[in-house]
Amino acid sequence: MARHLPTRFARTFVRMVEERGYDPAAVLVAAGIDFDPMDETASGYRNEISAMEYSRIYQQVLRLLQDATFGVTRSDLAAPGAFRMMCYCIISCRNLGQAIERAAEFYRTFFDEQSQLFTQFGDDYASIGYCRNDATAGLPVAAGDVYGLSLWHRFFGWLCGRPLTLERVDFRGGEPDQIDKYSELFQCPLHFDQPRDLLFFDKGCLEWPLVHTEHSLDEFLRTAPYQLLIMDARTGNDNVSAQVRAMLGHDFQQGVPGFDAISQALNVSAPTLRRRLRREGTTYQLLKDQARCQAACLALDRPELSIQDIALQSGFTDPSAFHRAFRKWTGQTPGQYRADRKGSGNGLGSSANGRARV
Repeated sequence: MARHLPTRFARTFVRMVEERGYDPAAVLVAAGIDFDPMDETASGYRNEISAMEYSRIYQQVLRLLQDATFGVTRSDLAAPGAFRMMCYCIISCRNLGQAIERAAEFYRTFFDEQSQLFTQFGDDYASIGYCRNDATAGLPVAAGDVYGLSLWHRFFGWLCGRPLTLERVDFRGGEPDQIDKYSELFQCPLHFDQPRDLLFFDKGCLEWPLVHTEHSLDEFLRTAPYQLLIMDARTGNDNVSAQVRAMLGHDFQQGVPGFDAISQALNVSAPTLRRRLRREGTTYQLLKDQARCQAACLALDRPELSIQDIALQSGFTDPSAFHRAFRKWTGQTPGQYRADRKGSGNGLGSSANGRARV
């Protein structure tokens, strides 16, 4: 998805608020939306809203309804904060396959049959999606169903730090009028009038390790689904620096992966990896500094952690060395950065993305 989305995607949230007896106008005002998404003839109506505007609507609805499910489930039995709790249940999984299995188990426990996740790991391909039995079959595929599958696709890529290449996508609904937009979204063959809504991908991807921790998950959930909406899910750009960055991860308490280990994991020689990183305008050291800086910034947003604790989490045994490195990365000491964040309110839309200067 681009940084802007069709306004109609926000209508699902407006209807959710109305159906549960709340005032949608108040939600829109709190989210900074100055027009009625439900009325295309209203003054100031826009056909598109920004990813951040969409995320603000989502966060306002989340606070009101206490239901962190991305609005893609159709179950009245969903526990409050179900998606959020599912994320915490899977973030410690060793790889994507285990995470998907645990997520499916979570949804079987807390959701009714219409909203459970269907998973199947075959000899060559894995598939995941929904196994619904409702009145939408035979009708053109709904934008909400497309959006729901796309968010899961992007969420899996976010977990592993790299785009997940899809082999095909199935929809229970019929072919829509604007099929080109859907083809661009998934970048794979699309099949309509199928038994289930499913994503298909190479089974080898199930072995991909998860690169995030509870700390980075907190930041993700604080502004969700903003990161998923703006992330580049394309897989044909061969961005090796993104792959290295994903393998570095966010947890440095046990040390930082060595360059040789990363080159072996990517199945390239160390000199080749250095050349490819140079062509992309970066180095392993710069990527490592950026990763540690971002992890430190995320931790500094947690007031219960001392700066010494954060130094250790960032892989520094000497707090003074952490102070010097952080000042080099951001131009501020850790204490100054924390004070500035606290003074700004650390509100929605801000992000802990300190940039390394080296």
